[in-house]
Amino acid sequence: MAEQATISQKHRTFIEAQHVFFVATAPLAVDGHINLSPKGLAGMLQVIDEQTIAWLDLYGSGIETTAHVRENGRLCIMLCSFDEKPGILRLQGHAEVIEPDHVEFDTLRANFPNQPICRSIIRQRVDRIAFSCGFGVPRYDFGGHRTTIPELIEKQDEGEMRDYIIEHNATSIDGLPGATYWTERS
Repeated sequence: MAEQATISQKHRTFIEAQHVFFVATAPLAVDGHINLSPKGLAGMLQVIDEQTIAWLDLYGSGIETTAHVRENGRLCIMLCSFDEKPGILRLQGHAEVIEPDHVEFDTLRANFPNQPICRSIIRQRVDRIAFSCGFGVPRYDFGGHRTTIPELIEKQDEGEMRDYIIEHNATSIDGLPGATYWTERS
């Protein structure tokens, strides 16, 4: 397994070629629930610079990643190649939740021009990058990105989205604070 501390052009090319990525987080409490979430949609994950990556946190049924990152900052992003050329890339480091009232939100949001409204942006400062063979990962043919979330967001106004977030994303399953920007405005 090759390890580096900066995102090379080879890494960037690999990241841009993948259709799905996975984020893993955990709370500090030993009895807390570990979280592993798949993420998709074209263009949701962006390399900002050689040590920084960011992705849009679209709203949904849970808020585990945001709550864990808010509590302790630990985050691992994993990308797997499911096509002919195998490979697994892990990006480990510390992250932060950038909500719409954050001074850098609009600047970061500009990296995602064709994406729907989001709860927040998760920005990770990468301190360890590991690339491994991926020979055990099966091959799958990509059938396209789902359109459900963008279509749902398109139909809702910000008030409806806020109401959903307040009802479903105020706290994690372990009771940690979730989407605070949205819930503090209720």
